[in-house]
Amino acid sequence: MVERFTSDPIELPPADRPFQRSDLLFYGLDHSGASFEARVFMDPRGVGGEADSRHRAYVGSFFILGHGGCFGDVGHCDIPTDRDPFDLRPAHQLEPALRILTVTDAVRNLLERKVEAAKVTVTAHTAARTPSDVLAFERIRLATYA
Repeated sequence: MVERFTSDPIELPPADRPFQRSDLLFYGLDHSGASFEARVFMDPRGVGGEADSRHRAYVGSFFILGHGGCFGDVGHCDIPTDRDPFDLRPAHQLEPALRILTVTDAVRNLLERKVEAAKVTVTAHTAARTPSDVLAFERIRLATYA
């Protein structure tokens, strides 16, 4: 887990193809630790330093209600690896999460500036003043909808 993540450049849609909406999708978010706010930035060069919501590259944030660690017996918090497709029980409470952040205006602004690809920077912020090494996810994707 990390406090800060910066992606490789993500290709933006062609400027000549109109779209109605654009989303950043965060797949496989780990929410087993502390609760946190993930602040998201999009910029061709990435974002350095202590950027906050007033930074020009800020595109929004999402929140994770964390579980704060495991307090059960051994194996209590292990996610089952195989599950019968006809099992009607709800998914395990620690299944990786998905978050969708709508970034339509930000992508349009980048395209107006003739940007073809942008890095996504995510910073994690917890209520504690200690380092926030709580951010972990499998992949990120930009989706646009015509």
